[in-house]
Amino acid sequence: MKKFAIIVAGGSGTRMGAHISKQYLEIGVKPILMHTLEVFYHTISDIQLILVIPEGDFDFWENLCDQYNFEIPHSIIRGGNSRFQSVKNGLNSINEDQGIVAIHDGVRPFVNPDVIIDSFVVAEKSGSAIAVVALKDSLRKLTDDGKSFFQERQNFRLVQTPQTFLLSKIKKAFDVTELYHFTDDATVYEHQGWQVELISGNLENIKITSPDDMIYADFLIKKRNL
Repeated sequence: MKKFAIIVAGGSGTRMGAHISKQYLEIGVKPILMHTLEVFYHTISDIQLILVIPEGDFDFWENLCDQYNFEIPHSIIRGGNSRFQSVKNGLNSINEDQGIVAIHDGVRPFVNPDVIIDSFVVAEKSGSAIAVVALKDSLRKLTDDGKSFFQERQNFRLVQTPQTFLLSKIKKAFDVTELYHFTDDATVYEHQGWQVELISGNLENIKITSPDDMIYADFLIKKRNL
């Protein structure tokens, strides 16, 4: 089956406090977003990459590609006013219904290639594959009256991306009105009454959103290049 990856990078980076959006900040001598596209391309060479960014960033991104001699093939699609709308635009740009598509945050450049491969294998069999990791810390639930209660952490998982699906099913799932509880692609899929399949992610697959994340990202890049 044909393989696609929609890389969503529509954030403004306000928490980062930088002069440009976080996805364009440099780690390891190139912008974060280029690392993300590279890992998918080098893992599955025939994958069709779809980059979703704000329309106002198109020229800026093309200039970055020229500046860094970035030649990995990909198409550029206009982002929407929300992550849901951006992913929907990416899905609508695929002019077929058969295949498998991974949806991934552009600022998660440290996804393990094995996780990407596993997501496509599992999604082809079960319809979906959602990367998750176990919690390390203790967990407590807060109530409206200010109390808190212990929760068994073994019953919870932290959700990452990629979130990978059969193309026909996720297109149907996104053919709805956006709802407040659509926090990721898995919740959109579940809205159809379908159960998602979980796969093991990797702890290094952080979402870079703050200056502290940038420090850790620089560490990971240096560790990778040792």
